[in-house]
Amino acid sequence: MDVIVLSTSVQSPIQVKSLAPVLNELAGQGNWNFALDDVDRVLRIVSDKIKPTDAVKLLRSWGIDCKELE
Repeated sequence: MDVIVLSTSVQSPIQVKSLAPVLNELAGQGNWNFALDDVDRVLRIVSDKIKPTDAVKLLRSWGIDCKELE
């Protein structure tokens, strides 16, 4: 399994809750998590089927600024 690590503009648990159905559909429930206490508001997605560019495109369509972290 690959781990996609994204820096995001997500600020609150309320935003995470609103994104949960979309992320569950993209990666499956339990295959993603946010670290809101991190300065980069990191989103980690565990999947071997998703490309980082797909995740970025999806989040940007929801108004979330994000970029892949190395």
